[in-house]
Amino acid sequence: MADKKMSVSRRSYLKSLLLQIGQIMLEEEAQEAEKEKEKYMEESCPSLSIPGCMQELQELCRKLHKQIDLVDEELYDMEVKVTKSGKEIDDLKLKVQDLNGKFKKPALKKVRMSADAMLAALLGSKHKVSMDLRANLKQVKKELKEEEKPSSDWRKNIEDKAGMDGRKKMFETEA
Repeated sequence: MADKKMSVSRRSYLKSLLLQIGQIMLEEEAQEAEKEKEKYMEESCPSLSIPGCMQELQELCRKLHKQIDLVDEELYDMEVKVTKSGKEIDDLKLKVQDLNGKFKKPALKKVRMSADAMLAALLGSKHKVSMDLRANLKQVKKELKEEEKPSSDWRKNIEDKAGMDGRKKMFETEA
């Protein structure tokens, strides 16, 4: 019975029912939010009574300014808390990445640049020395390497070093 598939008309009917139920629930939530907003406004903002004389108006203005200051302080405190928690979230994300050991490497573009151009780009006008890396290399001739290799027979070498006399010679020549 689990292998039986639902017909297209039945599926579309159930889908439409689910959408209707979801729409009704969204409307109810919106009405509840509106009621809560009205309730909060009634509690925190009493009806405004405008006094007739100048002193009462000044007192009302002072009172409103104090309330504005309190709200601004709360707003500032909330912003600071949000920024701190945002930084903590970023730090925790970095720690999680460190623990996973998987890093997203940025896609770098290949740039063909000489060492002089790179130093000029990094240091700007401070760069005066040119880096010719090949100029400081030592010149080595292949002929010298061939001459350094002993062309003598290895058997003679071993016979010369055999015994105590050979060992003395070996230590004297190396030291």
